[in-house]
Amino acid sequence: MVMKGRNFDLVSKVLDRSAVSSADHFRGLDAAATKLQKAYKIYRTRRNLAGCAVVGEELWWKALDFAALRRCSISFFDSERSETAVSRWARARTRAAKVGKGLSKSQKARKLDMTQWLEAIDPRHRYGRNLHFYYNVWFRSDSSQPFLYWLDIGDGKGVNLGACSRTQLQCQRVKYLGKQEREEYEVIVEAEKLIYKKSRLPVDTFDGSKWIFVLSASRKLYVGKKQKGLFQHSSFLSGGAAIAAGRLVARSGFLEAIWTYSGHYRPPEENFLELISFLEEQLVDLTNVKVNILHAYNN
Repeated sequence: MVMKGRNFDLVSKVLDRSAVSSADHFRGLDAAATKLQKAYKIYRTRRNLAGCAVVGEELWWKALDFAALRRCSISFFDSERSETAVSRWARARTRAAKVGKGLSKSQKARKLDMTQWLEAIDPRHRYGRNLHFYYNVWFRSDSSQPFLYWLDIGDGKGVNLGACSRTQLQCQRVKYLGKQEREEYEVIVEAEKLIYKKSRLPVDTFDGSKWIFVLSASRKLYVGKKQKGLFQHSSFLSGGAAIAAGRLVARSGFLEAIWTYSGHYRPPEENFLELISFLEEQLVDLTNVKVNILHAYNN
């Protein structure tokens, strides 16, 4: 497939135009990890003195994830190194790995929709809709700087839009769950009821909020309350691939309604049918469950 026009420009500009060699790339990550380890030790000491325990593995995972994304998106361009083809692809692999995580586990899994990639590759995971306001300004500009560098450090650092202020851009950050955090949202089926695996509490969505779910590539179901711009479908798997995504209604663990509704994954009907198959395998009685396949992807 040949990409032309705006689509080609969008992909090529998002992947940027400069980087370091593979060796320099990993040396940079090692240096960043060393600094993060020192910072973490100081942080842990302070928290322990305050009587607050820190889940070290979770913090370390997030710190390294942030360092890797920042390295391939922003930090390099503060240096004066020139770009090479090898380093360009090294940075591209880092970003592609973020949105492609889980694809190897299932042929049915889908990556985030391309319109949501900005949120996933942004080290701060700022709300994708807000990022796109600024992305459009950058795209129309003559700047040769990569978007995230332009936005935070470069020529666009002073841009402040009426449609989305800098304050709003910085404050609305989507939570990307780590492995241990994700366990709090995992749901299993027992006696036809949806039960949170860790807390053993039934899923109950009758509080006036919207509740969302994803089915991971490893066929694990995650359910949580949606908070626009803060907790969304991309939160569960940290931007990774999913088999299905949508919304549901459940009372005391019993499923009452389920439908596709995800601007992040835009799942087609065949993926939704995979979810139905999964629920049937778990012996969920779908006889009286309202099932809808929606094609309105406003998120």
